[in-house]
Formats: sequence, structure tokens, C-alpha cells
Amino acid sequence: MEDKPEVCLEERWAHLRFSIVGPLLSAPPKDGELKAALKALAQRLWLHPVTGEQTTFTFPTIERWYYLARDKKVNPVEVLRKKARCDRGRQPSLSDPVRQALRIQHAVHAGWSVQLHFDNLVAQAKEDPALGAVPSYSSVKRFMRGSGLVRVQRPGGKKPTAGQLQAAERLARLEVRSYEVDHVGGLWHLDFHNGSLKVLLPEGEWATPVLLGVLDDRSRLGCHLQWYLREAAQELAHGLQQAFLKRGLPRGLMTDRGAAMLAAEIQDGLRRLGIDHQPTLPYSPYQNGKQESFWNQVEGRLLAMLEGVPDLTLELLNRATQAWLEGEYHRAIHSETGQTPLERFLAGPDLLRDSPSPEDLRFAFCATSSRSQRKGDGTVSLESQRFEVPARYRHLRRVHVRYAPWDLTRVWLVDPSTSKLLAPLYPLDKAKNASGARRRLPQGDPPPAPPAASGIAPRLRQLMAEYALTGLPPAYVPMTTDSQENEQ
Repeated sequence: MEDKPEVCLEERWAHLRFSIVGPLLSAPPKDGELKAALKALAQRLWLHPVTGEQTTFTFPTIERWYYLARDKKVNPVEVLRKKARCDRGRQPSLSDPVRQALRIQHAVHAGWSVQLHFDNLVAQAKEDPALGAVPSYSSVKRFMRGSGLVRVQRPGGKKPTAGQLQAAERLARLEVRSYEVDHVGGLWHLDFHNGSLKVLLPEGEWATPVLLGVLDDRSRLGCHLQWYLREAAQELAHGLQQAFLKRGLPRGLMTDRGAAMLAAEIQDGLRRLGIDHQPTLPYSPYQNGKQESFWNQVEGRLLAMLEGVPDLTLELLNRATQAWLEGEYHRAIHSETGQTPLERFLAGPDLLRDSPSPEDLRFAFCATSSRSQRKGDGTVSLESQRFEVPARYRHLRRVHVRYAPWDLTRVWLVDPSTSKLLAPLYPLDKAKNASGARRRLPQGDPPPAPPAASGIAPRLRQLMAEYALTGLPPAYVPMTTDSQENEQ
């Protein structure tokens, strides 16, 4: 059932008056019968346009309405409209000092309620008689609302940070608009949500799970939902890979600026896959409003149906979430789009690309870093663990490796200029190396045979020739022996 449009007070009065005298206009009474018709209308009960209660209107009032609407040169509804007061919106009950005091008070205490502003205004008027009389609470409330002096929630609690204050100022200064991309897969939303229910771990402890949600902007389809025990880059990469394998690669991804979203593994992975990462502004969750709205359904529908489970586990929670997502949410008509998320997703148009293989996706969400190679044994250190570099790369002083800190079973040596995989790296096996067997080092082409000795080297012959051209004697005195002196 569609909601009736809201009609202003003047319009409601005009409609009521026209409904009363309208029958007299469409079927004018005969001569001498007008007075009786007006008396009959004055005796009937009508619904008051403001209170909604039954009421009557006097004979002179209905007569005046009739003669106003009878003029053929005017629109009867317009002339029957209740005229607005000439001082409407001006609120003469509020003096200029009171208005100024309210503006100053709101500038200093924007987080106060209207009632608190009013109470402090009354107290201020008692201390300062020059402020004058304070109007009623309703008048103060209308003035504050009409002047845009609305309540602003204080960001970050009692001691907001500089970033939170800057975000609040930006929100108050710039307008906020709803948006939607034109293509499925043009933009995805991603966020984590702390659940309201706890799960029982195998260790016998309770934990609060977090839900990773990925939504398509245009269709509102849930690309992937999964509960984890923490919000970290490893869980984010795990969930993103499943979303890509199920739905394809989007063109853009909007997230907040959490540590997991800004981790090097996630950033590098999105760049390698050609996905434009669009982080929201700091402390501005309203930019990812579709995701925030989706959490209300998760809490109000999904988790509400699990409140009676005393020993809820993470595995049961995830199974229930997948069933709810595919069986209810994807098949329920969305209030904004007018379609189910599944219908809108399939209808397109879409910009989705085919997803790489699971192995390629796993390798994409890895960070690249450089390490110094130990010349003694040809190893590099990663996460406090040493890995062997193949002997054919023993000449490299620094090597570039790609890996994920949570999965050291896949570590690769890469070419930094082309990002090409060169060789896998494996952990150092000291027990195996203790056997004494050594592989023969790869040898290149043998150097050419050295020529026979040819006397003085070319560079030294050049220096001796240049020195002789100076005409200077050798800068040394030869030492003679005793036999040489006797011969002389």
C-alpha cells in the first residue's frame, strides 16, 4: 500500500472547505433554496483538518466560503485556501538578543539537546535582565530547527582526536548525497561488522565474531558473507578471494581505512588484479552507507533468528548465514531498487571480469619485499625464519621475495623490474644439509685460456712512456754496492 503524500495545513483547509461547498457549485440550488442548503451543511459533522476530530461550522462561515468560491474568474480551491500569517516564520516572540544568545550557545555546545538549550537560556535570562523575556519551549524549538541549529553528536566521545573533529567539520560543511553506479560490478562495498551474538569455541571459550560483508553497489547483492574471529588482512584476503571466485572481479572496491584494508598484501593484491581501491574519508562511515544499512538486516533478521541457540558455534553461524543470504535476502524485494538483489544482478548491465584461478588469487594477495642474501649459506630471513635461495642466484646481493606472512608455504623469488616469478623458496633444512651431500654449483662458460706472458702490462708501459716525455730524471737515487765502487 502506497503512503499518501503529505499535504500542508493550508492545502488541507482548502480541500475541506471545497468538499463542503463543492456540491453547491456543481448543482446550484434553486431560487429561495440556498439558505436551507447552507443550514443543512452547518448541521453536519466534518473532520477537522488539524485535530482530526468531528466538528461543525456555522452558517455565516459556510455562506462566506460559498460566495468566495462561486466567482467563475477564480480557482475555488485557491480562494478557499487558508491564508498564511504575514509574520509566518518570523517568530516575533523571540527578540534579537535571545536569537543571538541561542546561536552563540549552539556554537559552543552543538551537542546539547533543545531542552538543554532552553533551560540554560532561561537561567541566562535570570542572570542577565538585558536578555529580556524568554519565549516558550516550542518557540525556541521552532527557531532552532528553522535556523539549522540542529544537534550535532560529539565525535569520538569526550576527547575526540584531531581527525575526528576534522571529519565532523567536513560533514557539517559539505552536503551528503545518495549515489548508485550504472553497472553491476562497477563498485563493490566491503566492511567488517561486530556481531551481537557470541560463539562458543572448541577451547570452551566465548568469542565475539566479526562478519566480513561484500556488497555490489547497483544490485545490493551479497557477493560474499563470512564470519571470522578477528578483523585482519589474512581473513580479508580469504573472504575476498571467495567473492571473486563466486561473482567475478569488480572494477572498484570501497572500504574504510581499517588496518586490514590498508595492509600491503591487500593493497598489492587489488592493484595486481586491476581493482580500483576507493577508501572512504577518515571517520566518515556514512560514505559506505549501503553497507551500514545492510548490517541492520543482519542483526534484525539473521541474528534475531539465532537468539535461541545456546551453544552457537562459528561453523553453525556461517552455515546459517549462507542459507539466509541465498534463501531470503537475495530473493526479497529491495525497498530502493524495487527488485530483488538477484534479479537486479542478473539483469545487468555488468562490468565484471572473469576471476583468476584460486592459486593465482592466493599469489596475488602477497606483499613484495627485498632481503639481503647471506653469502655464507645463501639464505634470506622471512618472519624470523630462514629460506634457501637457489644456487643460480647466489650472485645477487639483495633479492626480492613475494609472500603472505600468514602462509609461508608459498614464497617466491621475483624479478623486481617485471614482477615475474623466478623460483620458489623453501625453508632451510639443516638436518638435510647435515648429510654432507652438496650439489654441484652451476658453472657458466669456461673462461678463455690465458695468453703467454708479454712483459710489462699495457697500462704500465703507457705510464713509463708519458714520464719519459717529461724529460725529468727518475725521482730516485740508485743504491751502489761496495764492489761497484771499487770498480770505479
